[in-house]
Amino acid sequence: MAHGLPTLASEPHRYGRFLSLLASKLPKPRAIVIFSSHWEAAPQRIGSAVRYETIHDFFGYPEELYAIQYRAQGEIALALQIRLQLEKEGISCELDDQRGLDHGAWIVLKLMYPLADVPVVSMSVNPALVPEEHYRIGRALSLLRERQILILGSGGTVHNLGKLSWQESAADDWAIAFDEWLAECLETWDIRRLFRYDLEAPYAGDAVAGAGHLAPLLIAMGSAHSGKKAKLLHRQYQYGSLSLSCWMFG
Repeated sequence: MAHGLPTLASEPHRYGRFLSLLASKLPKPRAIVIFSSHWEAAPQRIGSAVRYETIHDFFGYPEELYAIQYRAQGEIALALQIRLQLEKEGISCELDDQRGLDHGAWIVLKLMYPLADVPVVSMSVNPALVPEEHYRIGRALSLLRERQILILGSGGTVHNLGKLSWQESAADDWAIAFDEWLAECLETWDIRRLFRYDLEAPYAGDAVAGAGHLAPLLIAMGSAHSGKKAKLLHRQYQYGSLSLSCWMFG
């Protein structure tokens, strides 16, 4: 799912209302595993904090944003299980008990679970990996879904701040074209084409300015490999091209 701009956490917004409503419709998870595009690290990091600090990793926004705290509880037993599952698949990983929740994680969590009453394991992404490797990480964690654990990927399908029109405007045609190509691949589970998005998707260079923002979607998709079902729950655009999309897999 997209996390949008940080102001999503402090200003009324249709996408924010959607996330709140979505959480009310889903069965309450036992825990949440969240991959944030704003935690880039190699090898794969697994958050193992007892309770997370809130990282305000942005600049120049209204003061009220910096006062927001989302002190989610960690889940060390789950973090250890995730390490075991990844290591079984030959995926190098490390526990990290110091890292807090960046805005890619706490914004969506605050909108969905404002009481911070669901334990969380935060996860990094490595933008240097190829799409197949992101998908493989998700697939390695697919068994967690059977234990009422919600796997969230927080990033953005079209995310290029250099292409934004800061005056609110209609969605740019190129952004829509990329999202529609992506939707076709997701809905038909065409991972061959999806893994070659940088070569085959229209306007891929404009839409994906850095691979890190698309990585969480590929990971979440991989976690539902056995079901191979994708459904678009929401899509809208901010500032011409910032895609606020939410996909459900499985």
